[in-house]
Amino acid sequence: MMKTLHYTLALLGLVVGAAGCGHPPDDEFETARPNVRPGIEVLLSDSIHLVAGRRIGLVSNHAGVDAEGVHDVERLQSAGIGIEALFSPEHGFRGAAAPGEAVDHSVDSTTGLPIYSLYGRTSSPTPEMLSGIDVMVVDLPDAGARYFTYITTTANVMRAAGAAGIPVLVLDRPNPIGGRRQGNINGPDQRSAVGLLSVPMRHGLTLGEQALMAQHELAIDVDLTVVPMDGWDRSMAFDQTGLPFIRPSPNLPTLESLFHYPGLCLFEGTALSVGRGSSAPFEQIGAPWLDTAGVLNTVRAADLPGVMFEGVAFIPTDPGDGKFPGRSLPGIRLRVTDRSTYDPTVTAVHLLTAVWQLHGDDIGWFDAAFDRLAGGPALREAVAGGADPRTIVSAWPGSLERFEAQVKPYLLYRP
Repeated sequence: MMKTLHYTLALLGLVVGAAGCGHPPDDEFETARPNVRPGIEVLLSDSIHLVAGRRIGLVSNHAGVDAEGVHDVERLQSAGIGIEALFSPEHGFRGAAAPGEAVDHSVDSTTGLPIYSLYGRTSSPTPEMLSGIDVMVVDLPDAGARYFTYITTTANVMRAAGAAGIPVLVLDRPNPIGGRRQGNINGPDQRSAVGLLSVPMRHGLTLGEQALMAQHELAIDVDLTVVPMDGWDRSMAFDQTGLPFIRPSPNLPTLESLFHYPGLCLFEGTALSVGRGSSAPFEQIGAPWLDTAGVLNTVRAADLPGVMFEGVAFIPTDPGDGKFPGRSLPGIRLRVTDRSTYDPTVTAVHLLTAVWQLHGDDIGWFDAAFDRLAGGPALREAVAGGADPRTIVSAWPGSLERFEAQVKPYLLYRP
């Protein structure tokens, strides 16, 4: 059943009409007044009929809160909505588990509700978990990069719910780094848990838009409704929404880290540390053998827009990925200087080629892992073949233009 767009498009007029808020100056980002209502607030104020009198299963985590930081569980129960069970994605319902760590089922100490982990023994709700549920409600944050696994969890919920004849509501939230699209696009034959959809590395979509895309592109037979935000547009970064920033996962603790994540995540497929276990994960790379000065000379000479590089040293403490725990690493830290021109994906390719040119096989490709992140072997093979970084990325703009036409039917917010 694909009834999705009837309700979504009815609400779209509300979003478009309310989304004309201008951007505050840079020095006002931290004090911007709330001007965006997330899906949970739109649901309870404008569309409560979608859940009234129905027993719901809630797929969420620590970031499922309203504009005042009140969690969905409290908001829904205060509105008289019955919650049958909670479901959690990677990192668990409290968002504290390490990346890739299997999470067990548990019981919520406050409500006594079961918490079924969808990142452990099972990745999809079982019929037993769905028993007694009338509607599944998904409220998860996104990180703005195709590697983030919450769309995979959402799609798994959609499939299981659809098979059980249970409708799904996705309560939408901002893409924290806005609506720009950058990087390469993974082909349908390269889909994985860290690349479920054929989208750019920096995809520029909200989770609700990705759910719509997944429903149609992956042919998921489910009654899906996206409850959109009020007041968000694609030009907004998270600190322009007025909403409380809550890290989407343990190693993405700041908005700065989220802006670098679409590019630096590629280094997870190499021997270099991405700063896990440090004070600035996904804002820096390092290794004991890294020629910091040499890499800095190369990337600075490229005159990449919107970013500056500095030599640093950092110590990964209990990094989770096993890379150099307790060792002081020479490294390179990135800082965004202009969000409007910064391309983290192109920047990462320049860094990869600079490291390869100086260190060769010391880069330590984890071939399968890197290729999953990169959308296939082409990027790794080009870097290892000595290709110029500008040549490597030269085909990306054309692919992005074609993607714009493909994704247009799923877009809920104005440019």
